[in-house]
Amino acid sequence: MSHDHDHDHDHDHDHDHHHDHDHPHDHGPFQPDIKEPTEEWEFLEIAMRELLIQKGIITAREVEDMIEEWDGKVPENGARVVARAWTDAVYKARLLADGNAGVQEMGMDLPGLKLVVLENTPKVHHMIVCTLCSCYPRTILGLPPLWYKSRAYRTRTVRQPRAVLAEFGTELPDSVEVRVVDSTADCRYLVLPMRPEGTDGWSTDELARLATRDSMIGTAQALNPEGARG
Repeated sequence: MSHDHDHDHDHDHDHDHHHDHDHPHDHGPFQPDIKEPTEEWEFLEIAMRELLIQKGIITAREVEDMIEEWDGKVPENGARVVARAWTDAVYKARLLADGNAGVQEMGMDLPGLKLVVLENTPKVHHMIVCTLCSCYPRTILGLPPLWYKSRAYRTRTVRQPRAVLAEFGTELPDSVEVRVVDSTADCRYLVLPMRPEGTDGWSTDELARLATRDSMIGTAQALNPEGARG
């Protein structure tokens, strides 16, 4: 018997927003229709940022520098973690036991946050959502895509995870349990996708190209190795 989802919903959301900024090159089935602020926290962020600039506590240039710094944190960071876990069983065990310590070995840190790494298997597929806003492991995956922040994704993923997966082109057998995991104010999740078949002998650099952002969120699986090498 399959299960639609096992939804962790222990939100005590006093969220620490490393605020998101829209990306013009985002793609996905849940892309919002508008890019103007719509959520209360977005208006609060704008008001607080403008007040800090007005009082001279920070400058607009410092805000832009911070945005550029976050823009530089890209999914390739997470892909390196995944590739190493695929090739090093001892490292994978450490990563699954303590996500923070595991990514620190790769030069990444999530200060003040707990990182939990969830392994996909032939029997269980994990899918990450943040139902109240857009909590996301930015140090590892960069800024979240627009669809991750959209209300449609945040609500439908909990109720209809298989339908949402299908819209991303991810079809899973009924025998695979889909577990939807809800990020919280102090906890972030990273999905460790299954290693694709036919990649024996591949280097970690080659394997990293198969671990996409969506596969580390759980809306997709790792890329098919056919044609990806080289």
